[in-house]
Amino acid sequence: MAKDQNTVFFGHPMGLSSLFATEMWERFSYYGMRALLVLFLTATFANGGFELAELDAFTIYGIFTGLVYVTPIIGGMLADKVLGQRKTIYIGGLTMACGQFLLATSAMIDGGDMALRQTIFYAGLGILILGNGFFKPNISTMVGELYDNNDPRKDGGFTIFYMGINLGAFIAPLVAGKLGEQIAWEYGFMSAGVGMLIGTLWFFIRSHTLGHIGMPPKVKSERVRLAINDWVSIVLYVVGIVALVFGIIQGWSSISSSAQSWLVRLIAVGGTGYLLLNIFRGTNGKTEWSRVAVIMVLAVFNIFFWSGFEQAGTTFNIFARDNTQRMIGNWEIPASWFQSVNAIFIVGFAPLFSILWAKLDKKNLNPNTPMKFAWGMIMLSLGFVVMAIAYTKSTTGGAVTLISPLWLVFVFMLHTFGELCLSPIGLSMVTKLSPPKLVSTMMGVWMGSFAAGNFVASQMKAISMKLEAAIGQEVQVFWLIAIQSAIIALMLVVLSPWLKKMMKGIK
Repeated sequence: MAKDQNTVFFGHPMGLSSLFATEMWERFSYYGMRALLVLFLTATFANGGFELAELDAFTIYGIFTGLVYVTPIIGGMLADKVLGQRKTIYIGGLTMACGQFLLATSAMIDGGDMALRQTIFYAGLGILILGNGFFKPNISTMVGELYDNNDPRKDGGFTIFYMGINLGAFIAPLVAGKLGEQIAWEYGFMSAGVGMLIGTLWFFIRSHTLGHIGMPPKVKSERVRLAINDWVSIVLYVVGIVALVFGIIQGWSSISSSAQSWLVRLIAVGGTGYLLLNIFRGTNGKTEWSRVAVIMVLAVFNIFFWSGFEQAGTTFNIFARDNTQRMIGNWEIPASWFQSVNAIFIVGFAPLFSILWAKLDKKNLNPNTPMKFAWGMIMLSLGFVVMAIAYTKSTTGGAVTLISPLWLVFVFMLHTFGELCLSPIGLSMVTKLSPPKLVSTMMGVWMGSFAAGNFVASQMKAISMKLEAAIGQEVQVFWLIAIQSAIIALMLVVLSPWLKKMMKGIK
Protein backbone atom coordinates (compact mmCIF):
# COMPACT_ATOMS: atom_id res chain seq x y z
CA MET A 1 0.00 0.00 0.00
CA ALA A 2 1.38 3.43 -0.94
CA LYS A 3 2.28 5.89 1.79
CA ASP A 4 -0.48 8.31 0.78
CA GLN A 5 -3.02 5.53 1.29
CA ASN A 6 -2.30 5.70 5.02
CA THR A 7 -3.07 9.41 5.24
CA VAL A 8 -6.60 10.74 5.33
CA PHE A 9 -8.88 13.02 3.35
CA PHE A 10 -11.63 14.31 5.67
CA GLY A 11 -11.37 11.06 7.63
CA HIS A 12 -11.20 8.94 4.46
CA PRO A 13 -8.30 7.33 2.52
CA MET A 14 -6.21 9.85 0.57
CA GLY A 15 -6.97 7.95 -2.63
CA LEU A 16 -10.51 9.33 -2.38
CA SER A 17 -9.18 12.84 -3.05
CA SER A 18 -7.55 11.65 -6.29
CA LEU A 19 -10.72 9.93 -7.51
CA PHE A 20 -12.83 12.91 -6.34
CA ALA A 21 -10.96 15.40 -8.55
CA THR A 22 -10.71 13.03 -11.54
CA GLU A 23 -14.46 12.45 -11.48
CA MET A 24 -15.10 16.18 -10.99
CA TRP A 25 -13.35 17.01 -14.28
CA GLU A 26 -14.98 14.12 -16.12
CA ARG A 27 -18.40 15.34 -14.99
CA PHE A 28 -17.43 18.88 -16.01
CA SER A 29 -16.88 17.48 -19.48
CA TYR A 30 -20.11 15.45 -19.60
CA TYR A 31 -22.48 17.98 -18.04
CA GLY A 32 -21.00 20.82 -20.06
CA MET A 33 -21.99 19.15 -23.33
CA ARG A 34 -25.26 17.81 -21.86
CA ALA A 35 -26.39 21.31 -20.89
CA LEU A 36 -25.87 22.42 -24.50
CA LEU A 37 -27.10 19.37 -26.43
CA VAL A 38 -30.87 20.01 -26.69
CA LEU A 39 -30.38 23.77 -27.05
CA PHE A 40 -27.80 23.21 -29.80
CA LEU A 41 -29.99 20.72 -31.67
CA THR A 42 -33.08 22.97 -31.56
CA ALA A 43 -31.22 26.20 -32.44
CA THR A 44 -31.85 27.54 -35.94
CA PHE A 45 -29.39 27.10 -38.79
CA ALA A 46 -28.76 30.84 -38.64
CA ASN A 47 -27.71 30.47 -34.99
CA GLY A 48 -25.41 27.53 -35.70
CA GLY A 49 -27.76 24.71 -34.66
CA PHE A 50 -29.47 21.82 -36.43
CA GLU A 51 -33.02 23.32 -36.21
CA LEU A 52 -34.65 20.08 -34.99
CA ALA A 53 -38.15 19.80 -33.51
CA GLU A 54 -38.21 19.46 -29.71
CA LEU A 55 -39.36 15.83 -29.65
CA ASP A 56 -36.68 14.86 -32.18
CA ALA A 57 -34.03 16.61 -30.09
CA PHE A 58 -35.37 14.88 -26.95
CA THR A 59 -35.06 11.50 -28.69
CA ILE A 60 -31.43 12.10 -29.68
CA TYR A 61 -30.74 13.31 -26.15
CA GLY A 62 -32.43 10.20 -24.71
CA ILE A 63 -30.59 7.77 -26.99
CA PHE A 64 -27.27 9.43 -26.17
CA THR A 65 -27.77 9.65 -22.39
CA GLY A 66 -29.20 6.13 -22.43
CA LEU A 67 -26.30 4.56 -24.32
CA VAL A 68 -23.86 6.47 -22.11
CA TYR A 69 -25.05 4.19 -19.31
CA VAL A 70 -25.22 0.97 -21.39
CA THR A 71 -21.58 0.89 -22.46
CA PRO A 72 -20.31 0.80 -18.84
CA ILE A 73 -21.42 -2.85 -18.86
CA ILE A 74 -18.73 -3.52 -21.48
CA GLY A 75 -16.18 -1.36 -19.71
CA GLY A 76 -16.89 -3.08 -16.41
CA MET A 77 -16.40 -6.57 -17.84
CA LEU A 78 -13.18 -5.58 -19.64
CA ALA A 79 -11.82 -4.10 -16.42
CA ASP A 80 -12.69 -7.20 -14.38
CA LYS A 81 -11.24 -9.71 -16.85
CA VAL A 82 -8.57 -7.99 -18.96
CA LEU A 83 -7.56 -4.39 -18.35
CA GLY A 84 -8.08 -3.47 -14.71
CA GLN A 85 -9.76 -0.23 -13.66
CA ARG A 86 -6.82 2.10 -14.21
CA LYS A 87 -6.26 1.32 -17.89
CA THR A 88 -9.98 1.58 -18.63
CA ILE A 89 -10.12 5.00 -16.97
CA TYR A 90 -7.24 6.29 -19.11
CA ILE A 91 -8.82 4.83 -22.25
CA GLY A 92 -12.18 6.37 -21.38
CA GLY A 93 -10.79 9.80 -20.52
CA LEU A 94 -8.73 10.20 -23.69
CA THR A 95 -11.53 8.83 -25.87
CA MET A 96 -14.11 11.23 -24.41
CA ALA A 97 -11.81 14.18 -25.02
CA CYS A 98 -11.69 13.16 -28.70
CA GLY A 99 -15.51 13.02 -28.77
CA GLN A 100 -15.89 16.50 -27.32
CA PHE A 101 -13.47 17.99 -29.84
CA LEU A 102 -15.42 16.33 -32.67
CA LEU A 103 -18.65 17.95 -31.40
CA ALA A 104 -16.83 21.28 -31.43
CA THR A 105 -15.73 20.58 -35.01
CA SER A 106 -19.32 19.85 -36.07
CA ALA A 107 -20.39 23.20 -34.63
CA MET A 108 -17.64 25.01 -36.53
CA ILE A 109 -18.95 23.78 -39.89
CA ASP A 110 -21.63 26.47 -39.90
CA GLY A 111 -23.74 26.34 -43.06
CA GLY A 112 -21.27 24.07 -44.82
CA ASP A 113 -21.65 20.49 -45.95
CA MET A 114 -24.60 19.26 -43.81
CA ALA A 115 -23.86 15.57 -44.45
CA LEU A 116 -20.25 16.01 -43.25
CA ARG A 117 -21.44 18.06 -40.29
CA GLN A 118 -23.91 15.37 -39.24
CA THR A 119 -21.30 12.60 -39.63
CA ILE A 120 -18.83 14.42 -37.39
CA PHE A 121 -21.56 15.25 -34.85
CA TYR A 122 -22.82 11.67 -34.57
CA ALA A 123 -19.24 10.36 -34.48
CA GLY A 124 -18.56 12.70 -31.56
CA LEU A 125 -21.60 11.37 -29.69
CA GLY A 126 -20.66 7.76 -30.45
CA ILE A 127 -17.08 8.23 -29.27
CA LEU A 128 -18.33 9.90 -26.08
CA ILE A 129 -20.68 6.96 -25.47
CA LEU A 130 -17.91 4.36 -25.78
CA GLY A 131 -15.40 6.45 -23.82
CA ASN A 132 -17.84 6.88 -20.98
CA GLY A 133 -18.36 3.11 -20.96
CA PHE A 134 -14.70 2.59 -20.18
CA PHE A 135 -14.52 5.36 -17.59
CA LYS A 136 -17.74 5.47 -15.60
CA PRO A 137 -18.14 2.10 -13.81
CA ASN A 138 -14.47 1.72 -12.98
CA ILE A 139 -13.82 4.92 -11.10
CA SER A 140 -16.84 4.18 -8.89
CA THR A 141 -15.54 0.65 -8.34
CA MET A 142 -12.17 2.03 -7.23
CA VAL A 143 -13.90 4.21 -4.63
CA GLY A 144 -15.53 1.09 -3.20
CA GLU A 145 -12.19 -0.74 -3.08
CA LEU A 146 -10.80 1.90 -0.71
CA TYR A 147 -13.03 0.46 2.06
CA ASP A 148 -14.06 -2.83 3.60
CA ASN A 149 -17.70 -3.80 2.94
CA ASN A 150 -18.91 -3.02 6.45
CA ASP A 151 -16.74 0.06 6.97
CA PRO A 152 -19.22 2.67 8.31
CA ARG A 153 -17.33 5.34 6.34
CA LYS A 154 -18.21 3.74 3.00
CA ASP A 155 -21.58 5.47 2.40
CA GLY A 156 -20.01 8.74 3.52
CA GLY A 157 -17.08 8.18 1.18
CA PHE A 158 -19.41 7.72 -1.77
CA THR A 159 -21.32 10.84 -0.72
CA ILE A 160 -18.07 12.85 -0.72
CA PHE A 161 -17.23 11.32 -4.11
CA TYR A 162 -20.70 12.37 -5.24
CA MET A 163 -19.79 15.94 -4.29
CA GLY A 164 -16.94 15.73 -6.78
CA ILE A 165 -19.39 14.64 -9.47
CA ASN A 166 -21.64 17.57 -8.73
CA LEU A 167 -18.93 20.16 -8.28
CA GLY A 168 -18.00 19.42 -11.89
CA ALA A 169 -21.67 19.41 -12.87
CA PHE A 170 -22.11 22.82 -11.22
CA ILE A 171 -19.18 24.51 -12.92
CA ALA A 172 -19.78 22.95 -16.35
CA PRO A 173 -22.99 24.75 -17.44
CA LEU A 174 -21.63 28.07 -16.15
CA VAL A 175 -18.54 27.76 -18.35
CA ALA A 176 -19.64 25.60 -21.29
CA GLY A 177 -23.19 27.03 -21.25
CA LYS A 178 -21.98 30.62 -21.31
CA LEU A 179 -19.44 29.94 -24.04
CA GLY A 180 -21.83 27.81 -26.12
CA GLU A 181 -25.05 29.83 -25.86
CA GLN A 182 -23.71 33.37 -25.91
CA ILE A 183 -20.42 33.17 -27.84
CA ALA A 184 -20.32 30.10 -30.12
CA TRP A 185 -21.41 26.48 -29.69
CA GLU A 186 -17.94 25.16 -30.55
CA TYR A 187 -16.34 26.96 -27.61
CA GLY A 188 -18.72 25.27 -25.20
CA PHE A 189 -17.92 21.79 -26.53
CA MET A 190 -14.20 22.63 -26.68
CA SER A 191 -14.15 23.63 -23.01
CA ALA A 192 -15.70 20.24 -22.19
CA GLY A 193 -12.89 18.49 -24.05
CA VAL A 194 -10.20 20.47 -22.24
CA GLY A 195 -11.83 19.58 -18.91
CA MET A 196 -11.62 15.89 -19.76
CA LEU A 197 -7.91 16.16 -20.56
CA ILE A 198 -7.30 17.91 -17.21
CA GLY A 199 -9.10 15.11 -15.37
CA THR A 200 -7.07 12.40 -17.11
CA LEU A 201 -3.80 14.21 -16.37
CA TRP A 202 -4.75 14.60 -12.69
CA PHE A 203 -5.50 10.87 -12.43
CA PHE A 204 -2.04 10.13 -13.85
CA ILE A 205 -0.25 12.52 -11.47
CA ARG A 206 -2.09 11.26 -8.37
CA SER A 207 -2.25 7.54 -9.18
CA HIS A 208 0.38 6.75 -6.52
CA THR A 209 -2.21 7.54 -3.81
CA LEU A 210 -4.22 4.48 -4.88
CA GLY A 211 -1.56 1.88 -4.13
CA HIS A 212 -2.25 -1.33 -6.07
CA ILE A 213 -5.99 -0.62 -6.45
CA GLY A 214 -7.19 -0.83 -10.06
CA MET A 215 -4.05 -2.40 -11.53
CA PRO A 216 -4.51 -4.97 -14.33
CA PRO A 217 -5.46 -8.51 -13.25
CA LYS A 218 -2.57 -10.85 -12.28
CA VAL A 219 -0.14 -7.92 -11.85
CA LYS A 220 2.09 -8.34 -8.79
CA SER A 221 0.85 -6.51 -5.69
CA GLU A 222 3.99 -4.37 -5.37
CA ARG A 223 3.27 -2.72 -8.76
CA VAL A 224 1.56 0.68 -8.34
CA ARG A 225 2.28 2.20 -11.79
CA LEU A 226 1.39 1.08 -15.31
CA ALA A 227 4.19 -0.23 -17.53
CA ILE A 228 5.15 1.01 -21.01
CA ASN A 229 3.30 -1.83 -22.73
CA ASP A 230 0.16 -0.82 -20.79
CA TRP A 231 0.38 2.68 -22.26
CA VAL A 232 0.86 1.28 -25.77
CA SER A 233 -2.34 -0.74 -25.40
CA ILE A 234 -4.17 2.34 -24.06
CA VAL A 235 -3.25 4.34 -27.18
CA LEU A 236 -4.26 1.44 -29.44
CA TYR A 237 -7.65 1.18 -27.71
CA VAL A 238 -8.30 4.93 -28.16
CA VAL A 239 -7.35 4.89 -31.84
CA GLY A 240 -9.38 1.71 -32.37
CA ILE A 241 -12.50 3.19 -30.73
CA VAL A 242 -12.36 6.35 -32.86
CA ALA A 243 -11.85 4.30 -36.05
CA LEU A 244 -14.64 1.87 -35.05
CA VAL A 245 -17.21 4.65 -34.56
CA PHE A 246 -16.44 6.27 -37.92
CA GLY A 247 -16.57 2.85 -39.56
CA ILE A 248 -19.96 2.07 -38.01
CA ILE A 249 -21.39 5.42 -39.13
CA GLN A 250 -20.19 4.91 -42.68
CA GLY A 251 -21.41 1.30 -42.81
CA TRP A 252 -24.75 2.00 -41.12
CA SER A 253 -26.02 4.20 -43.92
CA SER A 254 -25.27 1.51 -46.50
CA ILE A 255 -27.67 -1.10 -45.07
CA SER A 256 -31.48 -1.13 -45.20
CA SER A 257 -33.67 0.07 -42.34
CA SER A 258 -34.96 -3.47 -41.71
CA ALA A 259 -31.40 -4.78 -41.50
CA GLN A 260 -30.58 -1.97 -39.10
CA SER A 261 -33.52 -2.96 -36.89
CA TRP A 262 -32.52 -6.63 -36.84
CA LEU A 263 -28.90 -5.79 -36.12
CA VAL A 264 -29.88 -3.67 -33.12
CA ARG A 265 -32.04 -6.52 -31.78
CA LEU A 266 -29.26 -9.05 -32.34
CA ILE A 267 -26.74 -6.91 -30.46
CA ALA A 268 -29.21 -6.29 -27.62
CA VAL A 269 -30.12 -9.97 -27.21
CA GLY A 270 -26.53 -11.15 -27.60
CA GLY A 271 -25.18 -8.55 -25.19
CA THR A 272 -27.83 -9.30 -22.58
CA GLY A 273 -27.20 -13.03 -22.89
CA TYR A 274 -23.44 -12.60 -22.49
CA LEU A 275 -23.95 -10.34 -19.47
CA LEU A 276 -26.27 -12.84 -17.77
CA LEU A 277 -23.82 -15.66 -18.50
CA ASN A 278 -21.02 -13.69 -16.82
CA ILE A 279 -23.20 -13.02 -13.78
CA PHE A 280 -24.17 -16.70 -13.61
CA ARG A 281 -20.54 -17.85 -13.77
CA GLY A 282 -19.30 -15.29 -11.25
CA THR A 283 -22.00 -15.79 -8.60
CA ASN A 284 -21.75 -18.66 -6.12
CA GLY A 285 -23.97 -19.77 -3.25
CA LYS A 286 -27.33 -18.63 -1.92
CA THR A 287 -25.91 -15.56 -0.18
CA GLU A 288 -24.30 -14.12 -3.31
CA TRP A 289 -27.37 -14.89 -5.43
CA SER A 290 -29.64 -13.22 -2.87
CA ARG A 291 -27.53 -10.07 -2.87
CA VAL A 292 -27.34 -10.00 -6.68
CA ALA A 293 -31.15 -10.24 -6.75
CA VAL A 294 -31.38 -7.12 -4.55
CA ILE A 295 -29.18 -5.20 -7.02
CA MET A 296 -31.43 -6.31 -9.90
CA VAL A 297 -34.67 -5.36 -8.12
CA LEU A 298 -33.42 -1.93 -7.04
CA ALA A 299 -32.04 -1.37 -10.56
CA VAL A 300 -35.63 -1.60 -11.86
CA PHE A 301 -36.78 1.03 -9.36
CA ASN A 302 -33.75 3.13 -10.28
CA ILE A 303 -35.12 3.36 -13.84
CA PHE A 304 -38.25 5.10 -12.60
CA PHE A 305 -36.28 7.60 -10.54
CA TRP A 306 -34.10 8.68 -13.45
CA SER A 307 -37.01 8.76 -15.90
CA GLY A 308 -38.24 11.67 -13.80
CA PHE A 309 -35.00 13.21 -12.65
CA GLU A 310 -33.53 13.46 -16.16
CA GLN A 311 -36.28 15.82 -17.27
CA ALA A 312 -33.63 18.34 -16.24
CA GLY A 313 -31.96 18.05 -19.64
CA THR A 314 -35.16 17.97 -21.72
CA THR A 315 -38.48 19.47 -20.53
CA PHE A 316 -36.86 21.49 -17.72
CA ASN A 317 -34.27 22.89 -20.15
CA ILE A 318 -37.02 24.03 -22.55
CA PHE A 319 -39.11 25.37 -19.63
CA ALA A 320 -36.12 27.44 -18.48
CA ARG A 321 -35.68 28.83 -21.99
CA ASP A 322 -39.33 29.55 -22.84
CA ASN A 323 -41.32 29.90 -19.59
CA THR A 324 -38.91 31.46 -17.09
CA GLN A 325 -38.13 35.13 -16.50
CA ARG A 326 -34.37 35.23 -17.08
CA MET A 327 -33.72 38.95 -17.43
CA ILE A 328 -31.80 40.82 -14.74
CA GLY A 329 -31.76 44.40 -15.99
CA ASN A 330 -30.25 44.21 -19.45
CA TRP A 331 -28.54 40.86 -18.83
CA GLU A 332 -30.14 37.53 -19.71
CA ILE A 333 -29.33 34.43 -17.67
CA PRO A 334 -28.38 31.59 -20.08
CA ALA A 335 -31.02 28.85 -19.94
CA SER A 336 -28.27 26.24 -19.55
CA TRP A 337 -27.21 27.81 -16.23
CA PHE A 338 -30.24 26.25 -14.53
CA GLN A 339 -28.49 22.91 -15.08
CA SER A 340 -26.07 24.03 -12.35
CA VAL A 341 -28.74 24.44 -9.67
CA ASN A 342 -29.01 20.75 -8.82
CA ALA A 343 -25.24 20.46 -8.63
CA ILE A 344 -24.75 23.37 -6.24
CA PHE A 345 -27.44 21.94 -3.97
CA ILE A 346 -25.60 18.61 -4.04
CA VAL A 347 -22.33 20.28 -3.05
CA GLY A 348 -24.12 22.18 -0.28
CA PHE A 349 -26.24 19.36 1.12
CA ALA A 350 -24.13 16.24 0.48
CA PRO A 351 -21.96 16.76 3.59
CA LEU A 352 -25.11 17.20 5.69
CA PHE A 353 -26.57 13.95 4.37
CA SER A 354 -23.24 12.19 4.98
CA ILE A 355 -23.28 13.40 8.61
CA LEU A 356 -26.97 12.52 8.92
CA TRP A 357 -26.43 8.88 7.90
CA ALA A 358 -23.49 8.56 10.30
CA LYS A 359 -25.44 10.01 13.26
CA LEU A 360 -28.50 7.87 12.52
CA ASP A 361 -26.25 4.81 12.30
CA LYS A 362 -24.85 5.45 15.79
CA LYS A 363 -28.43 5.53 17.13
CA ASN A 364 -29.46 2.44 15.11
CA LEU A 365 -31.93 4.61 13.20
CA ASN A 366 -30.17 4.64 9.82
CA PRO A 367 -32.77 3.63 7.16
CA ASN A 368 -31.87 0.57 5.13
CA THR A 369 -30.99 1.01 1.46
CA PRO A 370 -34.50 0.25 0.06
CA MET A 371 -36.05 2.79 2.47
CA LYS A 372 -33.56 5.42 1.38
CA PHE A 373 -34.67 4.68 -2.18
CA ALA A 374 -38.29 5.19 -1.11
CA TRP A 375 -37.47 8.59 0.37
CA GLY A 376 -35.73 9.49 -2.88
CA MET A 377 -38.87 8.69 -4.87
CA ILE A 378 -41.04 10.73 -2.45
CA MET A 379 -38.82 13.79 -2.94
CA LEU A 380 -38.95 13.29 -6.72
CA SER A 381 -42.75 13.14 -6.65
CA LEU A 382 -43.03 16.31 -4.54
CA GLY A 383 -40.73 18.12 -6.97
CA PHE A 384 -42.97 17.25 -9.90
CA VAL A 385 -46.05 18.41 -8.02
CA VAL A 386 -44.37 21.82 -7.71
CA MET A 387 -43.31 21.70 -11.37
CA ALA A 388 -46.85 20.86 -12.50
CA ILE A 389 -48.21 23.87 -10.58
CA ALA A 390 -45.49 26.11 -12.07
CA TYR A 391 -46.28 24.95 -15.61
CA THR A 392 -50.02 25.57 -15.11
CA LYS A 393 -49.27 29.02 -13.72
CA SER A 394 -47.12 29.93 -16.73
CA THR A 395 -49.58 28.67 -19.39
CA THR A 396 -52.98 29.68 -17.96
CA GLY A 397 -55.07 31.47 -20.57
CA GLY A 398 -53.31 29.95 -23.56
CA ALA A 399 -50.44 32.44 -23.69
CA VAL A 400 -47.09 31.85 -22.00
CA THR A 401 -46.47 33.98 -18.92
CA LEU A 402 -42.85 34.12 -17.78
CA ILE A 403 -42.65 33.09 -14.12
CA SER A 404 -40.03 33.46 -11.41
CA PRO A 405 -36.98 31.21 -11.75
CA LEU A 406 -37.41 30.37 -8.07
CA TRP A 407 -40.08 27.81 -9.05
CA LEU A 408 -37.49 25.84 -11.01
CA VAL A 409 -34.90 26.33 -8.27
CA PHE A 410 -37.29 24.89 -5.66
CA VAL A 411 -37.99 21.86 -7.87
CA PHE A 412 -34.27 21.23 -8.27
CA MET A 413 -33.82 21.44 -4.48
CA LEU A 414 -36.46 18.76 -3.84
CA HIS A 415 -35.00 16.55 -6.56
CA THR A 416 -31.54 17.03 -5.03
CA PHE A 417 -32.81 15.70 -1.72
CA GLY A 418 -34.20 12.70 -3.57
CA GLU A 419 -30.95 12.15 -5.44
CA LEU A 420 -28.91 12.20 -2.22
CA CYS A 421 -31.21 9.56 -0.72
CA LEU A 422 -30.79 7.30 -3.74
CA SER A 423 -27.86 7.80 -6.10
CA PRO A 424 -24.71 7.70 -3.91
CA ILE A 425 -26.40 5.06 -1.75
CA GLY A 426 -26.99 2.97 -4.88
CA LEU A 427 -23.32 3.17 -5.91
CA SER A 428 -22.24 2.12 -2.42
CA MET A 429 -24.84 -0.68 -2.38
CA VAL A 430 -23.52 -2.21 -5.62
CA THR A 431 -19.94 -2.38 -4.31
CA LYS A 432 -21.18 -4.00 -1.07
CA LEU A 433 -23.51 -6.60 -2.55
CA SER A 434 -21.64 -7.64 -5.70
CA PRO A 435 -19.68 -10.93 -5.79
CA PRO A 436 -15.94 -10.11 -5.54
CA LYS A 437 -15.20 -11.08 -9.16
CA LEU A 438 -18.14 -9.11 -10.56
CA VAL A 439 -17.94 -5.70 -8.91
CA SER A 440 -17.25 -3.74 -12.12
CA THR A 441 -19.67 -5.90 -14.09
CA MET A 442 -22.48 -5.28 -11.58
CA MET A 443 -21.60 -1.59 -11.57
CA GLY A 444 -22.11 -1.75 -15.32
CA VAL A 445 -25.51 -3.36 -14.77
CA TRP A 446 -26.37 -0.57 -12.36
CA MET A 447 -25.34 2.00 -14.96
CA GLY A 448 -27.59 0.11 -17.40
CA SER A 449 -30.59 1.05 -15.23
CA PHE A 450 -29.55 4.70 -15.63
CA ALA A 451 -29.53 4.08 -19.39
CA ALA A 452 -33.11 2.85 -19.40
CA GLY A 453 -34.15 5.73 -17.13
CA ASN A 454 -32.54 8.33 -19.38
CA PHE A 455 -34.20 6.97 -22.50
CA VAL A 456 -37.61 6.74 -20.81
CA ALA A 457 -37.11 10.32 -19.60
CA SER A 458 -36.71 11.50 -23.20
CA GLN A 459 -39.99 9.81 -24.14
CA MET A 460 -42.16 10.97 -21.21
CA LYS A 461 -43.41 14.03 -23.10
CA ALA A 462 -44.38 11.85 -26.09
CA ILE A 463 -46.01 9.30 -23.73
CA SER A 464 -48.12 12.02 -22.11
CA MET A 465 -49.23 13.23 -25.56
CA LYS A 466 -50.24 9.69 -26.58
CA LEU A 467 -52.23 9.25 -23.36
CA GLU A 468 -53.89 12.59 -23.98
CA ALA A 469 -54.96 11.47 -27.45
CA ALA A 470 -56.19 8.13 -26.12
CA ILE A 471 -58.39 9.45 -23.28
CA GLY A 472 -59.42 12.71 -24.91
CA GLN A 473 -58.29 15.07 -22.17
CA GLU A 474 -55.11 16.91 -21.18
CA VAL A 475 -52.36 14.82 -19.57
CA GLN A 476 -49.64 17.11 -18.27
CA VAL A 477 -46.29 15.32 -18.26
CA PHE A 478 -45.29 16.73 -14.86
CA TRP A 479 -48.44 15.42 -13.13
CA LEU A 480 -47.94 12.05 -14.84
CA ILE A 481 -44.42 11.70 -13.42
CA ALA A 482 -45.51 12.95 -9.98
CA ILE A 483 -48.18 10.23 -9.69
CA GLN A 484 -45.86 7.53 -11.10
CA SER A 485 -43.13 8.42 -8.58
CA ALA A 486 -45.54 8.36 -5.62
CA ILE A 487 -46.72 4.85 -6.58
CA ILE A 488 -43.11 3.60 -6.86
CA ALA A 489 -42.28 5.09 -3.44
CA LEU A 490 -45.17 3.19 -1.86
CA MET A 491 -44.02 -0.07 -3.49
CA LEU A 492 -40.51 0.41 -2.08
CA VAL A 493 -41.86 0.96 1.43
CA VAL A 494 -43.82 -2.29 1.20
CA LEU A 495 -40.88 -4.28 -0.21
CA SER A 496 -38.25 -2.81 2.11
CA PRO A 497 -38.30 -5.51 4.85
CA TRP A 498 -38.04 -8.30 2.27
CA LEU A 499 -35.16 -6.64 0.40
CA LYS A 500 -33.31 -5.91 3.66
CA LYS A 501 -33.50 -9.61 4.55
CA MET A 502 -32.14 -10.56 1.12
CA MET A 503 -29.06 -8.38 1.66
CA LYS A 504 -27.82 -11.05 4.12
CA GLY A 505 -26.29 -8.85 6.78
CA ILE A 506 -24.91 -6.10 4.51
CA LYS A 507 -26.17 -2.72 5.71
